Amino acid sequence: MTMEDRQLSSPSFEEVAASRLSRRAALKGMFVAAGSAALAGGVSRYALLPGEAFAAAAKAETSAPALSFQELAKSITEDQQVAAGYKAQVVVSWGDALHGGMDAFDPLLLTPAEQERRFGYNNDFIGFMPLPVGSQASDHGLLCVNHEYTNTELMFSGLKGESAKDLISEDQAKVEMAAHGHTIVEVKKGKDGWAVVADSRYNRRISFLSTVCEATGPAAGHARLKTKADPSGRKIVGTLNNCAGGKTPWGTILTAEENIHQYFAGNPEGTPEARNHKRMGIENKPEYGWGRFFERMDVSKEPNEPNRFGWLVEIDPYDPSSTPKKRTALGRFKHEAGTCVVNPDGRVTVYTGDDERFEYLYRFVTKGKFVPNDRKANMGLLDEGTLSVARFDANGTVSWLPLIHGKGKLTAENGFASQADVVIEARRASELLGATPMDRPEDVETNPVNGRVYVMLTNNTKRKPEQVDAANPRANNAYGHILELTAPGGEGKAANHTADTYQWDILLLAGDPSKPDVGARYHPDVTSNGWLAAPDNCTFDNHGRLWIATDQGGDQAKRGVPDGIYATQVDGAQRALTKFFYAVPRDAEMCGPEFTPDGKTLFVSVQHPGEGSTYDKPSTRFPRFKADMPPLPSVVAITKKDGGEIGG
Repeated sequence: MTMEDRQLSSPSFEEVAASRLSRRAALKGMFVAAGSAALAGGVSRYALLPGEAFAAAAKAETSAPALSFQELAKSITEDQQVAAGYKAQVVVSWGDALHGGMDAFDPLLLTPAEQERRFGYNNDFIGFMPLPVGSQASDHGLLCVNHEYTNTELMFSGLKGESAKDLISEDQAKVEMAAHGHTIVEVKKGKDGWAVVADSRYNRRISFLSTVCEATGPAAGHARLKTKADPSGRKIVGTLNNCAGGKTPWGTILTAEENIHQYFAGNPEGTPEARNHKRMGIENKPEYGWGRFFERMDVSKEPNEPNRFGWLVEIDPYDPSSTPKKRTALGRFKHEAGTCVVNPDGRVTVYTGDDERFEYLYRFVTKGKFVPNDRKANMGLLDEGTLSVARFDANGTVSWLPLIHGKGKLTAENGFASQADVVIEARRASELLGATPMDRPEDVETNPVNGRVYVMLTNNTKRKPEQVDAANPRANNAYGHILELTAPGGEGKAANHTADTYQWDILLLAGDPSKPDVGARYHPDVTSNGWLAAPDNCTFDNHGRLWIATDQGGDQAKRGVPDGIYATQVDGAQRALTKFFYAVPRDAEMCGPEFTPDGKTLFVSVQHPGEGSTYDKPSTRFPRFKADMPPLPSVVAITKKDGGEIGG
């Protein structure tokens, strides 16, 4: 089945959009749809309610304080920028030592062994885990940081563009492998801000090069995970392309393996996994040169190796000797996020997206129940449960379709001989069940105050007018949008995230509201600085206010709009009034927003500053701005100068 065959069409879109979008407007203070006549071509245009009527329509009140910070003006510069009254401090950067007795970082002298003792590249997800374990400490803890990918031409002198992968040496390839994965580093806040605790026993690199992970759950030990190097199908070297993630209620990290396809060379045609690899985008078009040196990176020689990646991986940051676990029950695809919530009955729900155009939104519900104050009792919870995929219906409901072997079309006749096959090919299983293809579902987070679920849909310029549907209402969606899912049962902790059916609505349609053809939808008072594009990662503060990180890729330079952090209320009269708070330096991406428990520090990831340029001629030298130092991906701590909570 081709991608075009999988894409849903919606012939009654005009009627659906007019009713769905205006209903929430009346209830939540959003502006109303202009009517079906304005929805030509599947791109909606919206009329704003006048200010007084807008406020009167805000039926859902909020006790959250107003976002009182002075909005940042949009401009692209070589350095980071933050709203007035705040300061942004670099805490740790690529190459920083994690252990005592190490020399100062010199990228020209970097070896694979050294890289495994230093902070990795392109930091994405951040999880702040307080110390001591189980506490709510906000000035001492562990930063658990993903390293998504490497920019070869920015790491090594003399390389540029497409040719970089063909020119690197074996040693340089190993450095790149070592720079992938995850870092755990102890940090403390003092009078001068945040600092790394040198030579902490917790400091640890988990790399693609050498860290052994264990496969658990239904695919563990299956023939499709076995290789010449690992005939058990259970011992997997490394974790790869770690993008967003999550934290479990028992104090572990979930790191999401995303775009694994770009690392594998070799022609999959003629191998038993040809169809499976094509569905994951493995087509002998690697973006890295690793397959030149390592047999496991060549699918014609090791066709099962890619099946060992594309999972959610659980890491215990408090136990430096622990083995990362690839939890196969949660399915294999291009994971983004691993957000957990404890339900009223004690079961745990994990939300995750599949970050590619026309892919799906997933949910996993554990079979067992969470045991408070007993970490050991919860360590196997993610190995048994039900994985489901979302179908969004035009009537405002979202149904969770269980991906269970033997149910519906998930049978041997369709190539699913066991649950292992279902989770290994979760994408194909989902399309057979009729899941809704989405506009790049990235981060998925639950609001701790209202209990609703928010889905970042980054963009999809390949969606045609005849392929729009109620949950993805724009063709050529270059700006993305945010969905809001409401589980039954009540707000906050009363919400039942195990239910078969939820309600859904659109929080906002991103883009420039001054351009009618874009079809953007926000609060009417959004400013020229406040509108956003390409929502990617997100988080909530203690008041339930949404903080959004953006990833426009090369479009930020074309639009003259830097990526960064935006904040908004999700209830009350200022619902969807987005405000610009922080801007990344030139050619960087914004990732990983994470608050400390007291809400007084916001950690963010500045990923790939200078992307598109080279080590020898970078477009920025953030954050050190020294002539002998390339741009360094970095974790930044944002605090308020008066010591108060972020956002006001």
